[in-house]
Amino acid sequence: MEVIFKIIRQQQNSAPVVQTYPLEVDPGNTILDCLNRIKWEQDGTLAFRKNCRNTICGSCAMRINGRSALACKENVGSEIARLQQIQSLTNTANSHLEITVAPLVNMPVIKDLVVDMSSFWDNLEAVAPYISTAARQIPEREFLQTPQERSLLDQTGNCIMCGACYSECNAREVNPDFVGPHALAKAYRMVADSRDSTTENRLENYNEGTKGVWGCTRCLYCDSVCPMEVAPLEQITKIKQEILTHKQKADTRSIRHRKVLVELVKEGGWIDERQFGLQVVGNYFRDIRGLLSLAPLGLRMIAKGKFPLSFEPSEGTEQVRSLIEAIQQTKSEV
Repeated sequence: MEVIFKIIRQQQNSAPVVQTYPLEVDPGNTILDCLNRIKWEQDGTLAFRKNCRNTICGSCAMRINGRSALACKENVGSEIARLQQIQSLTNTANSHLEITVAPLVNMPVIKDLVVDMSSFWDNLEAVAPYISTAARQIPEREFLQTPQERSLLDQTGNCIMCGACYSECNAREVNPDFVGPHALAKAYRMVADSRDSTTENRLENYNEGTKGVWGCTRCLYCDSVCPMEVAPLEQITKIKQEILTHKQKADTRSIRHRKVLVELVKEGGWIDERQFGLQVVGNYFRDIRGLLSLAPLGLRMIAKGKFPLSFEPSEGTEQVRSLIEAIQQTKSEV
């Protein structure tokens, strides 16, 4: 079948242009196969990265039909089927078979589908992605782990650093300080590793402002595009839980936000917004500046008659409380 490949091409510091290439393909051909044929048969100037062609190295990550993926993993047949399904849901049928290929985002373009991944690697380095044994005596042979300890590293160990999650990250797009889901997934691998001796320092680092785990907007895009099922958001959540376990409510606003939320839901089934603001932003009346920041909002709510003067617990509060306590008990036993 003939498929039209629409490739977003761009030179460094210039506007992108769309260039089309018709190609006779089989449904089982991968997108990388097709890009190779376009480069070899039609346009030798087309630039893209590749290496293993086997979903191992992560080099050929790019945006295919609007989402980041590995060109060596996705094939023409599945992409066409996916597009047709979207078109049927949106009533935008297209008689032509088209596949759009673009460079990863959140990184500047060098040429065509090749991007500058310097920020990707710099942010990975920022989480110190290597085991520290400085505080431990060096053994005669090696640092040993039980099979159970090693199993905690299996999922994060599958990461091939392709950049797909980094490309799709909404938090990274709006917050240049956020290190990104790839770095935090690797960070949890360090936290979970029984051989590491700097867990407390790591948690302090990952807890800092919106650079670390609290900068994540939980959009789930990183999980949805990961070709190796590393589930970066899941690993970020695990780090948050470690931080919450080690920290007190008064330590930071991010920690108070999580802990107060759970306490208020346990108490009333839903959130008493009056207490939520005072406890999280005002730090239980200890943060005068935080309390003053709430004043304009409170006055506007009073003026519009929307300030809640009382609070009524929701139905089923006891059931909600028992569920939360059961989960907390299970986690403490683990």
